Amino acid sequence: MFESKFDKACEQSPFLSLHAKTREFIRQKADFYSFSFSQIRQLISAAVDLQMWDLDIKELWNEDKKAFKKFFEKYEQIRNTPKKYLPQKIHAQNRAIEFLNIDKSVVGFGRCPVASPKTRCCNLLTLDAAEGCAYGCSYCSIQTFYGGKISLNTNFAQKLSCIGLDKNEIYHIGTGQSSDSLMLGSKGGILDALINFARENPNVILEFKTKSANIKYLLKTELPPNIICTFSLNPQAVIDNEEHFTASLKQRMQAALKLSQKGVLVGFHFHPMIYFEGWQKEYEAIARELTQRFKPENTALVSMGTLTFIKPVLRQIRTKADKSRILQMPLTEANGKFSYPLEVKKQMFGALYKAFEAWHKDVFFYLCMEDASLWESVFGFEYENNNAFENAMKNAYMSKINKLCTIKTDKKTQKSVN
Repeated sequence: MFESKFDKACEQSPFLSLHAKTREFIRQKADFYSFSFSQIRQLISAAVDLQMWDLDIKELWNEDKKAFKKFFEKYEQIRNTPKKYLPQKIHAQNRAIEFLNIDKSVVGFGRCPVASPKTRCCNLLTLDAAEGCAYGCSYCSIQTFYGGKISLNTNFAQKLSCIGLDKNEIYHIGTGQSSDSLMLGSKGGILDALINFARENPNVILEFKTKSANIKYLLKTELPPNIICTFSLNPQAVIDNEEHFTASLKQRMQAALKLSQKGVLVGFHFHPMIYFEGWQKEYEAIARELTQRFKPENTALVSMGTLTFIKPVLRQIRTKADKSRILQMPLTEANGKFSYPLEVKKQMFGALYKAFEAWHKDVFFYLCMEDASLWESVFGFEYENNNAFENAMKNAYMSKINKLCTIKTDKKTQKSVN
């Protein structure tokens, strides 16, 4: 009877991700204390978390009639303690990625896959130029859905031309939801096709979102003003420990600066912000550097958001069981997802927004996929609904795009006169 219950619990949990000695330890304790099916599963998940944090379940275990309860009290105490990051780096050359050319009938074009009426959402449209990512961010949902393969849609430019757009409507389209927008450069002609798409559709705000510094192709190419290049930023300690194979913070900021100096609109995503020992000092330092090095008139946006997990992603993280402290955090359930408590979010977003005070009037700030109640406490206002948020965002971006167009036109006129 015990073996049947235990085996079933193992099948429905990341049991095989544990070291052999830990698996045997859990088996013995589950048998000795006659743990229930649910208790066995909880114990396995906690043991995997501890293993990822370089800890061992045996270090927290005391033989006692209330052994299970006392163990989880210790586990929760560790989980809710701000994580401490040490310098380390996994280098990109250690990762092998398989590329697939797939001839899909159409391009993936539609609403942001994580859009929800339960959070304040900008109604972003997404365009799947590629599916899958070569980076190894520990928290990434892309890894859950696409694994270690990257699919490229053949004849992409031709299929892009078949997207039916209303010339009288403004569209905000992002290409960084199912892959990193710039990681691949123009492999398979992707950037060529997208740049031409933006040039032919001036009513489209096309956003390239990246954790790379791969901008060589963009620097040598004339870009239309309706392309915005945005960089996901985190303190280097987070990049070292959780955003494997990506560009360093310095490289991302230098890439953004080169594009900005070229006359390209840029933006910055602090998503996910991660709560760790020293987080406030690190994030505020990035904000100071950005406001010192970048001009607000060439900066379209600053977004903030934090870790949000769905159950399949949590399972994937624990199944892989890579060394990571990403799950060393208080996981609060809301709307079927798991994230930080609202009070922690208010603290993080509020501190970062305050650090950007010099840009408050000139750059569009927003919270990405966060509870609507957070807006008032962070920004001092909130949008009535998602459509109001979407319209405000589009108007802010188009205002800067139009100014860029005017500047470029004036420069061309001045050259022709001279």
